[in-house]
Amino acid sequence: MLSFRNCCYGDSKATSGVDKDLPESHEDALLGLKVELIKKACALAFKAHKSPKKYYLLEKKKKKNRKWFEDDHIIISFHGSWASTDWFVGKSYGDTMINQELFPSLKSIFNDEVAFVNEAFQLRFESILSNSSLKHEVKEAMTKGKQIVFTGHSSGAAVAILATLWVLEDYLINNNKSKNHKLPLCVTFGSPLIGNHIFSHATSRENWSHHFTHFVTTLDIVPRILFVPFHSIQPVLSSILQLLNPESKTSHPNSERDSLTSEFYSTVMRNTATVTSYAVSNLMDGANLILETLPGLVDLSPYKPFGTFIFCAADRPPVVVRNSDAVLQLLFYTARVSDLSEASDVSKKSILQHLRYEAELQHSFENLYDVVYLDQLEEIPLSADGSNRLTTTTALDSLELDTRARLCLRAAGERQKKKKQNEEKINKEFNEKAAASMKHLKDYKATCEIGYYDAFKVHKDERDFKANVKRLELAAVWDEIMEMLKRYELPHEFENKEEWIERGTMYRVLVEPLDVANYYRHFKDKDGGPYLDRGRRPRRYRYIQRWLEHGEKIRSEEDYSESCFWGELEELRKNANDKYGSFEDVKERVLKLETHIKAWFERGNLDKDVLLEGSTLVNWWKSLPSKHKKESSIRSLIETSQKTSMH
Repeated sequence: MLSFRNCCYGDSKATSGVDKDLPESHEDALLGLKVELIKKACALAFKAHKSPKKYYLLEKKKKKNRKWFEDDHIIISFHGSWASTDWFVGKSYGDTMINQELFPSLKSIFNDEVAFVNEAFQLRFESILSNSSLKHEVKEAMTKGKQIVFTGHSSGAAVAILATLWVLEDYLINNNKSKNHKLPLCVTFGSPLIGNHIFSHATSRENWSHHFTHFVTTLDIVPRILFVPFHSIQPVLSSILQLLNPESKTSHPNSERDSLTSEFYSTVMRNTATVTSYAVSNLMDGANLILETLPGLVDLSPYKPFGTFIFCAADRPPVVVRNSDAVLQLLFYTARVSDLSEASDVSKKSILQHLRYEAELQHSFENLYDVVYLDQLEEIPLSADGSNRLTTTTALDSLELDTRARLCLRAAGERQKKKKQNEEKINKEFNEKAAASMKHLKDYKATCEIGYYDAFKVHKDERDFKANVKRLELAAVWDEIMEMLKRYELPHEFENKEEWIERGTMYRVLVEPLDVANYYRHFKDKDGGPYLDRGRRPRRYRYIQRWLEHGEKIRSEEDYSESCFWGELEELRKNANDKYGSFEDVKERVLKLETHIKAWFERGNLDKDVLLEGSTLVNWWKSLPSKHKKESSIRSLIETSQKTSMH
């Protein structure tokens, strides 16, 4: 019987026995995937290599007398490429900005930076999307409520990853009109890494990481290849790719082949060691000052893991790792050579393992007694004698991890734990401090007889001074959050939490008008320029606005919003007061602002206090040319407000 044990380190309930919630059969599920479905995906991935003239293979017919396949699934597999130009394009690591038309969510919201991806893999996916029937097949499957499983081996896996992300973007965000849609899955075998830290961060933030399951044999060289700059391996890469090609007829003398693989393996692992050493130094809060200088001295690979990795070794239980920092460390420690005399043998295995996933997994699953989930990394034992639990010791020993490797995994676990603690800290501070300050400002706004913005700008009462204190207190709270986001010190999913998006929006709408008023009250525009000029508007507001737009899937290029339109209004007022100014010079800006104001009122984004008699907005509007006011889109709003106030 095939059985699965869910063993999480630090969980005393998972020390022995089989999880009662999991059935003991060949239809058991690993991460929500039936074992037979994984096997079929692997078989189809390798079958795709035998059909290089086809863009992809599609399996959607139910086989007779086979229980592995259900009518609600289809499998789409992409073949790999063995040409070096399909692996590296352009600069040393072959990375480029991801196509934002296809993948708008793959970016950093805080830094407003687009994720980088391997350009060759992206070009290949774009070619398939444009020149094949993939769009039609996906649309048909989604419409019928079928779940698509994308798969691939080697560089074919990279295309499968991009195809999955494309479906998530296009069908589950832009066209999410049907509850019939099922989320796609991606199962890869020996996949190279394809994106940078922003790519990894964004997929986690969008809660997409769990859609991707990557099977990696411990010595497979391909998941580590992109840690090496192209110029370092260019002379041998084509030959290595031919060795990795299961259909290759190219042959080399044994001595030449062994020398080639040994040299290639050594180069890849040296670069992998550099990347992982630098990464772990950051996990340990930059304790190694020498390593901190590396980015300025060495061109480090930008590629980072994402999704769930399953490390497989023959006759040993697969080890499931969901922490991307830990995966990065394991890519080095599971493949390094501790004894130089073994280097030649290991380098050969690094090629063979990439070619034998189907056989390796078949053997692994047939002898599977436990699937070990390497969670709660901060609690793993530092040596084989560090735990009396057979499952923990067996799992760590199966990966041949020494004390240093385990320390690196602990560091990854501690960083993840620290991020959660940081979120708990700011949540507590918000509830204890920020909430009270927000309430104070709401009460202040309700009592402003001449309007919220204008009352604060005049600033003549003690209550205006107290409101300013609350404004500064809130700025301190949000600036602390901004610093944590800048340093990626909060969980990736933090930015996807509706509660925090709402808190940020409430803060921006309530407090930014006061910031604009304070800016012009102190005549900071005289030396600093307009509030809305780049660099003047505080970063916290720009981020929070992008945060909301991303959460609501709004692709906005607007210069200002309802919380800071006062800055544009103040600049238009200055033009009106300038004896050399002309209405024609700013007519387009005036029309644009009026259009926005009308829309904001219709959506309830602006309060009526901005239309009070004597307000900055009303006084400015009254100063506009009579001909324009007669046709103004906000004329009725202002006139209605004036009539109401008279009564």
